[in-house]
Amino acid sequence: MSAASTAEPAFVAKTKTGRITDFVDSRVGGSGILREFGRKVFPDHWSFMFGEVALYSFVILLLSGTFLTFFFDPSMAETHYDGSYVPLKGVEMSVAYSSSLNISFDVRGGLFMRQVHHWAALLFVASVAVHMLRVFFTGAFRRPREMNWVVGCVLLILAMAAGFTGYSLPDDLLSGNGLRIIDGVIKSIPVIGTYISFFLFGGEFPGTAIISRLYMLHILLVPALILLMIVMHLFMVVVHKHTQYPGPGRNDNNVVGYPLGPVYAAKAGGFFFIVFGVIALMAAFFTINPIWNYGPYDPSPVSAGTQPDWYIGFVDGALRLMPGTLGNWHVEQIFFGHVFTFNVLLPALVPAGILFTVMFTYPWIERWVTKDDREHHVLDRPRNAPTRTAIGMAGFVWYCVMWAAAGSDLIATHFGVSLNDVTYWLRALFFVGPIIAFVVTKRVALALQRKDREIALHGRETGRIVRLPHGEFIEVHAPLDEYKRYKLVGFESPQVQAAVPNEHGVVTRKEKRRAMLSRWFFEDRVAPATPAELEAAHGHGHEAVEAAEGTKSLTH
Repeated sequence: MSAASTAEPAFVAKTKTGRITDFVDSRVGGSGILREFGRKVFPDHWSFMFGEVALYSFVILLLSGTFLTFFFDPSMAETHYDGSYVPLKGVEMSVAYSSSLNISFDVRGGLFMRQVHHWAALLFVASVAVHMLRVFFTGAFRRPREMNWVVGCVLLILAMAAGFTGYSLPDDLLSGNGLRIIDGVIKSIPVIGTYISFFLFGGEFPGTAIISRLYMLHILLVPALILLMIVMHLFMVVVHKHTQYPGPGRNDNNVVGYPLGPVYAAKAGGFFFIVFGVIALMAAFFTINPIWNYGPYDPSPVSAGTQPDWYIGFVDGALRLMPGTLGNWHVEQIFFGHVFTFNVLLPALVPAGILFTVMFTYPWIERWVTKDDREHHVLDRPRNAPTRTAIGMAGFVWYCVMWAAAGSDLIATHFGVSLNDVTYWLRALFFVGPIIAFVVTKRVALALQRKDREIALHGRETGRIVRLPHGEFIEVHAPLDEYKRYKLVGFESPQVQAAVPNEHGVVTRKEKRRAMLSRWFFEDRVAPATPAELEAAHGHGHEAVEAAEGTKSLTH
């Protein structure tokens, strides 16, 4: 019998759809990809949903933004409004602002889609930021995910850039004032600032080209980069496998959860429509960015009580906090015939530079301090990494002080206090607030660790006092189940790493600095309860009382 006669017959689909699918699969190998990807296991924890919210809100941004591009004209040519909004009829304005008004009042569903797009943008940046905070506080940035953390930092910057470029497109008074601030920051750059401003705006501010250039950035370059970062992020999530919270049976060699298909795919699909529905509900009932109230941009007036969107507000707040003089020294100086406007340049660039530099480099800083180059797939509870958690809260408070300063005028008017007093207090908090946040957060985390240790050793307090036969009074503690006990004791507690001499027997200055930082990180550590301590604590004779109390029944 020939080999050809013994070979199995080729698979032939019975339906037209099946034949098309089989044709495509035989050319691109899609079934193997889907089979491999569908077996990926994802842990089931509510905090992982923030990344999903970011992904779904970006999809909604693409859908709503595509609708808006059909009707928006990014031209700065002058025209007279002749649309449905009577208060602005006949007013001279740019074509961009006129088309924005037409979308709001004359395009069916236009205002709804504008608000869906704006709310989705705010949610996208917020979910990316909260997702980054979750990754930081739980230590999910450690090896092998350092590069994925960098991708997340880039994605956060791109999200802010997408929001700002889109926020500026309507060419109304509010967005124009925001561009005016950016123009001032650019011009504060010594020597080259003026040239950059002329190139960007197409002449002296406001120029004639800025809206069209921002439009190209907003609909082409920035979304393409965001999409690239999302693909890279998801690719590395699949390659590195998902992180998980500590628990029985969970370690760095496995992932406990649900497979992508069909369980997680069905849950994710439902969650997408929930996010879409919430955004649509907000867009339908809550007005955002009513551009018709602001009017077209005019460089001469400045509207009172206006703030940028929250994610870019920290830059505006830093500008408001910067004084014009420091003692007798004027912040604006002239060197070599060039004006150095430090009161604009420093607050606009330095805080953001410090914030993002620390974010980009922190995984390597912590790895250097701890000398821990192992792979980590099990997350930390924030309380079990008190110094890292305190650093995160210090940075968060520092950001929030600058963010609050962007609304210093509204704080003053709404609470009936002096604007100068608000500014002085916020200036003090700019320096003192992060320190207070660091100290308080670290002490709270250490206190929670000590409380967890006490509960693991002696059980949960019940508030019931029992007198023993020999007269001793004790409080009855309810024993913990094994899962909760493991959660309280199953974590690593790094110790201080002393300075180590190099191959020549010399302790370098760099190694001394590392040892000093190691002491700062871990000298107050609270070690988890050991098995010997647990056995000793659970054998001191209270179990009999606890067991007896547990078997009592109420009688009447």
